[in-house]
Amino acid sequence: MIQAVLADDEVLARQKLRKLLREEPDIDVVGECATASETIQLVSAIKPQLLFLDIRMPDMDGFDMLAELSIRKDLALPHVIFTTASDQHALQAFEVNAVDYLLKPFTAERLHSAIVRARDQMDARDRARTTDDSHRNGVTSHLTRLVFKSGGRILFLPVSELLWIGAEENYVRLCTGTESYLLRHTLAHLEEKLDSSMFLRVHRSFIVNLQYVKEVRTMPDGESSVILVNGQKIAMSRSYRTRMHERFAAS
Repeated sequence: MIQAVLADDEVLARQKLRKLLREEPDIDVVGECATASETIQLVSAIKPQLLFLDIRMPDMDGFDMLAELSIRKDLALPHVIFTTASDQHALQAFEVNAVDYLLKPFTAERLHSAIVRARDQMDARDRARTTDDSHRNGVTSHLTRLVFKSGGRILFLPVSELLWIGAEENYVRLCTGTESYLLRHTLAHLEEKLDSSMFLRVHRSFIVNLQYVKEVRTMPDGESSVILVNGQKIAMSRSYRTRMHERFAAS
């Protein structure tokens, strides 16, 4: 069973969420809180795996509360699903690696998809702990989704769908097989967060998803490029070509 805590200052919101969670057989709601201070005390005592968290709380907001919990060395932060009536904090939720960001009022189907993501992240953390005991006290999780606003929407884009990422001044361009988006980040920032077994930087301006690489082509003049499965050609600089050769040699 997955132990969960509900933190929301609105009684009706907690009641509705609890009712929806009855349809999730492996979710056990072990407590409810109306303030951030109550939530900090309860999470510290019970140590639940999952926290449904409203952002606007009477004494401090949800982000400040998470910051307070994160400095407690004896406590592993629970997986967090934000439940809020405002869409303006979605990017900040991405920065703190929230599982999902649910805008009220949300449906049972939308809640279920968030819980599925939470289960997947818990399974991934368990696998990481099994394969590397040195990470038992703090597994470093890789970025699995990008959350950002685009055309009046909040998009939750799995990084596994990205073919390549390119730098454009103060932005990065995220490219899937059919669409591309501009996100205000640096390429170096994303490179640190992405799984290096899946993504490789091949140029100072480009990162490619290795699962979509078809071949690496070197021309007679020494210039190289990465050819993706959809035929796109990504420039590869000579300084990064060694990294690609090392990756293939190790596989």
